[in-house]
Parts: sequence; structure tokens; C-alpha cells
Amino acid sequence: MKYLSDKQVSERYDVSRATVWRWVRNGAFPSPIKITAGCTRWKLADLEAWESKQEGAA
Repeated sequence: MKYLSDKQVSERYDVSRATVWRWVRNGAFPSPIKITAGCTRWKLADLEAWESKQEGAA
């Protein structure tokens, strides 16, 4: 299973890291997983599922 950091997620969607966290706070984006105290990551599979959902809604 592959995990992405907030930096990698922001690069994937060409937005700032703050935007990624704002999307999470607003409930418009998959929540990350806290791996350790200082390490939070998103599952690539969750992001791909979210992308498919967005394409279906368009």
C-alpha cells in the first residue's frame, strides 16, 4: 500500500499544502491517517477513489 505526504498530495493536485488541509477540514477530501505522532499520510487508494467519485459527479 502506498502513502502520500501532504506535500506529495499538494503536488498531485497542484494546490498548496494549506488548501489540502482546508479541504480535509471542510469534509471535501479524504482524511489522512496518523502513522506516528509527527507523520500523517493519505492512502493512495483513498485518493484514487475520491478522484473517481469527482469524475463521476462532473
